[in-house]
Amino acid sequence: MIKEKRKKKKRFLHFLKILSIIIIVLALLFLIALKLFTVKQVEVDGNVLYDDETIENVVLNDKYSWNSLYVFAKYRFKKPESIPFVDTMDITLKSPHKLHIKVYEKGMLGYIYIPGIDENAYFDKDGLVVETSSDIVDGVPKIDGINCDKVVLYEKLPVDDSRLKEILELTQALKREDLIPDSITYGGEGEPVISYGGLTVKMGDTKLLTQKIKRLKAILPSVKDMSGILHLEDWTEDSTNIVFDKTD
Repeated sequence: MIKEKRKKKKRFLHFLKILSIIIIVLALLFLIALKLFTVKQVEVDGNVLYDDETIENVVLNDKYSWNSLYVFAKYRFKKPESIPFVDTMDITLKSPHKLHIKVYEKGMLGYIYIPGIDENAYFDKDGLVVETSSDIVDGVPKIDGINCDKVVLYEKLPVDDSRLKEILELTQALKREDLIPDSITYGGEGEPVISYGGLTVKMGDTKLLTQKIKRLKAILPSVKDMSGILHLEDWTEDSTNIVFDKTD
């Protein structure tokens, strides 16, 4: 009986010793994490609409954010705060003192003003409404002449299918060629008119859309600083004559 009690006591003391070692090791690791993992540098990339400081402030948003390991662990379990025009952000730990924030902005091809909500509806390559806002985003063209009373976020623009298809093809083609305009207007005849400052480009029908945009890319550098109307309505592959009506 006494031997058994001694064995139990010995095992208990052994357990306490191991537990003490574990606690000491964990305490040391905690102290190392506090001292070693401090945020001294933050890298931000993928951001166009927001500057680095704004993104950094969104991510490092509480009193413990001075600790890089804490920030990294925090965003393994939750998403960063939602901000307009940003889809998501990935936060990685490059070193004990360095965080990297990868920003994925929403891919916006254009926007339509919605009178019913007094806001702009921004849409992506599939015609889905990805954001509604009163803000005007640089580098995203306004689409005028399209009647749209209301929209639902993350659903397609409630526009006639053929018209929506044409808008998407046109905006994507212009973006591919780095020819993003200020606005695209659909007039009474339903044909798009593209505007670059004081320059107006009448596209006519869009049967030869790709070829017309390639011609526009070749011509635009010589007329982009002028005011006038560039006529592509009657352009065909067989007729290369393009009229430019200068207004100043």
